[in-house]
Amino acid sequence: MTYLLSSPTASPTTKASAAFWADADAHVLRYGSPFVPEIIARAAGSFVYTESGRKILDFTSGQMSAILGHSHPEIVATVQRQVGQLDHLYSGMLSRPVVELSRRLADSLPSPLTKTLLLSTGAEANEAAIRLAKLVTGGHEIVSFARSWHGMTQGAVGATYSAGRRGYGPAAPGNIAIPVPATYRPDIVDEDGVLDWRRQLDLAFSLVDAQSTGALAACIVEPILSSGGVIEPPLGYLAALKRKCEERGMLLILDEAQTGLCRTGTWYAFERDGVVPDILTLSKTLGAGLPLAAVITSSEIEQVAFERGFLFFTTHVSDPLVAAVGCTVLDVLERDGLDERATTLGAQLGAGLLDIQSRNPVVGDVRGRGLLQGIELLSNQSELIESNTDALGSTITRRCFELGLHMNIVQLPGIGGTFRIAPPLTSTDAEIQLGLEMLDQAIGEVVESWRGAPVRSPN
Repeated sequence: MTYLLSSPTASPTTKASAAFWADADAHVLRYGSPFVPEIIARAAGSFVYTESGRKILDFTSGQMSAILGHSHPEIVATVQRQVGQLDHLYSGMLSRPVVELSRRLADSLPSPLTKTLLLSTGAEANEAAIRLAKLVTGGHEIVSFARSWHGMTQGAVGATYSAGRRGYGPAAPGNIAIPVPATYRPDIVDEDGVLDWRRQLDLAFSLVDAQSTGALAACIVEPILSSGGVIEPPLGYLAALKRKCEERGMLLILDEAQTGLCRTGTWYAFERDGVVPDILTLSKTLGAGLPLAAVITSSEIEQVAFERGFLFFTTHVSDPLVAAVGCTVLDVLERDGLDERATTLGAQLGAGLLDIQSRNPVVGDVRGRGLLQGIELLSNQSELIESNTDALGSTITRRCFELGLHMNIVQLPGIGGTFRIAPPLTSTDAEIQLGLEMLDQAIGEVVESWRGAPVRSPN
């Protein structure tokens, strides 16, 4: 079936829309990827709606955050109730929603993760986690993956390598990158050509040791690297990484901004590996689209930090409004069994992506877990111009949007692009199928239109 849910053109050039884009051009500071060429009017469930009347299936859950879909009625009700009762407080005051959410997060996690700090964003949470680790260990050196994304504040951006390092001057001292255990594009292989992650990890930490001044504080990693191309370390890797940290007196920080709270089919992605981090950070999914993040650690680590004067005041630390939203998110996840739902929908999504791969040679790999999956486009298809394969991913993304599907693509040097697919956990079977069919159509149409012809940039 061919899909075209609405006009493939941008918003009609009415006076109102023309004025909107003129104001945007004049007054909105650009901060990353180009803006979608539509004015978004509202969102509900798995869809966003434009002022021009288009209905767009959101396969990214907003900014990978809206795990309960947009405008979930229980989230709306919580916000309406809480904002009229208790929204914001002085940072030294506590409220019932804050303590309740802290307790419930501890109940959802294995021992010894019992102490929680509630903040607003993932960057804030990772900044606090890094600061906590430095104070407790007395070190300052931070290890992270070479394709990591942990945020845009000083400590977090220092541990971020997938983008944004050039042009800003020196990063915080003591940051060290280690290679990503990518099974599809392995750098160190065994006799069968398979990633030898144990040898890779040993070599990585021999280089860490060579660079260290003896002040190693922590290693911060994502259980599945999302902005790094949906890379899932092999089973056993995280446990071995934890041992490397313990041998050096380092803390292991797991950043579950995108993987936490049922998205991968378990409440936390680290459960698959049987590894408990020293510090866990949550954000995106915890607020289901609202600005809520958490740093969770052990009583032992918290006590040492407290005795040494740990300081992390922010304007919105321990805000009751978003804490109440977090409690509602946990209510819905528990009541509706959304961990199991993510597993079921993830199986449907994965099977559909493998089917697309079987009929489209340009799709090199399908990977991920639950409702965080990716497909990597090949950069060496002889039918396409290899030197400009970034344009392939961009053009497929644009065609998806024309058909009524919002997709997100990660484009890194030497890779044709990896689509990050993260629909809401509340998606229906029909919505997953609809997204798969539109993605299949977009890939097929773009590749066919370029077959045997020079690839041109869509810009």
